[in-house]
Order: sequence, then structure tokens, then C-alpha cells
Amino acid sequence: MQAQLIALDWGTSSLRAYKLGPAGVVLEQRSLAFGIMHLPVEPRDIAGTRCSNGFELAFDAACGDWLDAQPTLAVIACGMVGSAQGWSEAAYRNTPVDVASLGQALHRVRSLRGVDVYIVPGVIEQVGLPNVMRGEETQVLGVLQNLRAGGELLIGLPGSHSKWVEVADGCITHFDTFMTGELFAVLSKHSILGRTQKTPEHFQADAFDRGVQVARSSDGQRGVLSTLFSARTLGLTAELGAEQQPDYLSGLLIGHELAGLPAGAKHTPIILVGAAPLCARYQRALALCDFAHVSLAQEATERGLWQLALAAGLIQPALEA
Repeated sequence: MQAQLIALDWGTSSLRAYKLGPAGVVLEQRSLAFGIMHLPVEPRDIAGTRCSNGFELAFDAACGDWLDAQPTLAVIACGMVGSAQGWSEAAYRNTPVDVASLGQALHRVRSLRGVDVYIVPGVIEQVGLPNVMRGEETQVLGVLQNLRAGGELLIGLPGSHSKWVEVADGCITHFDTFMTGELFAVLSKHSILGRTQKTPEHFQADAFDRGVQVARSSDGQRGVLSTLFSARTLGLTAELGAEQQPDYLSGLLIGHELAGLPAGAKHTPIILVGAAPLCARYQRALALCDFAHVSLAQEATERGLWQLALAAGLIQPALEA
């Protein structure tokens, strides 16, 4: 099957490349540790030129062989590659924004190979405290492609910086960011809480559930800065074993995150997008917190990039058949 598009999900720590065929079917995919903060440094020849540019080197490693085989393939990318620290900055679009319209605002950068790479702009909200996203907007579009048009939706994207995106009639109207994943890593590796922790061989469900319940209890109302210390004291009083403490801390942080969701969220359909194990934690926590309408989405990034490439005219709808 002939490829029609190369789609790149290029973040801070990793680079995922997809070779897409008709209708966006994934023909081949690969993942490299060449995020924008971890670019290759060893020079090599690209298109007959000695190159030391990390972005060019990473791009060539990700899909150079695909372009050797099909030099005219269109290339689209989303994520931190379009940030100020990225390959070339793609300006933010302000909320509210119709995510499908982002295909008309792609930023072009010419690679050393002579191939144009089209970068998806991020989204910024400047009502109250400013908030930004890069890459999640593409996942939102990928989710919406599988749904009936219209209505309100809350899309959760768990990760280092979890996003909760409110969508109405195809538009991102508001979103919040919670640094849950990064805070968990920092506390586990660089604080006193990690001193008594031991990485478990298996998920400690009871400990996780206890953390979620503490976050939503009267104790939790005092805030995460108060309840965090319980990850240590419950160990000191032998109520939590060393292997239970990491999952307790995970549940506690996720529970506080969910407590910060909009008041009407429990009555709004929620769709989770992300790594399956992490989404499973969030799905479990949401159930404990009485969120009833929760589902999971698959392949949101590649679906979103395909739709944006169609909207931009990089590929033709007739080729989907």
C-alpha cells in the first residue's frame, strides 16, 4: 500500500513518526528519543551536505528512509517542535478556536532535504491566567473525528502536564493544565517523600484508591500542600508499606487534579486520550469520584494530523477511498 503522508508527533522528550496510507491508516510507525530537548549531536551527511543541526538529524533519523523511497510525500508535525525552543516557531491561535481551522494556519519550514515540513500551531488562552498547549489540539481534533457533530465534551489528556479541554461544537472554548505527572516525578525522586518509597512490581490498587479518597475528603479540602505529607506519615505509622506509597501518592495527586475540574464536569461526557496504563489510572479515579460518562480514544494524534493535512490541501480527499 502506497504511503500518502508522514505525520510527526514531536514533543519535548520523544519523536513519534507515522507513515500513513489511504484514509489515514498507519502503515508503519516508529518512536525515537529525539524530543526537542534531546536532539542528536553527531554530524552526518544529509542530502549531500554535512549536517550538525539537531532538528535536521532527528528528522532524517525519523523518516529519511521513507522520503528516500517517496521523495514527494507531504510531512506534517505537531507538538513542541513548533515552540520557541523548537525547529521553527508556529504562532499560537487564541481560544475559542475551531480545531479543524488549524489546518489553514500551518507553519512551513524547509528541511535540508528540500522537503517542506508543515507545523501545527499551538493554542493559547489569555482569559485570566494564560494557558498554552502544543500537540494536544491535534489530539482533540482526532477525537472529534469519531464523534457526531455538536454538543459539549470534556477531553482529558493525562501526562506530565495534564490538559482538560472543554469543547463545544468543534471549538476549544477553555482548557486547564495540571502539572500532576511532573510533580509526581519531582516528589518521588527529589523530595523526602521518595526516601521511604519502593517501586512496586504491580499496581497497588488499594493504596491508589486511598489516595484518591483522601483528596476528595474533608482533609483534602485543605489542599494538596497539606495532604502531601500524608504520603510520608502513613508510612511512618505503618499504614502504608514502602511499595504502596508511590501509588498512594499517584492517587492523591490525581484526586486533587480531578477536584479542580469544572463544576459541571460530572454531567459532561469525558474522553481520555493518552498512554493506556495512565488512562486506566485516571479512569479508575474518575469512577471513584462519581464521574459516570468516561470513555477512551485511540490513535487521536495520527487521526488529527491526517485531518489537518486534508484541511491544508497537503493530501487530497479523493485519495482516501
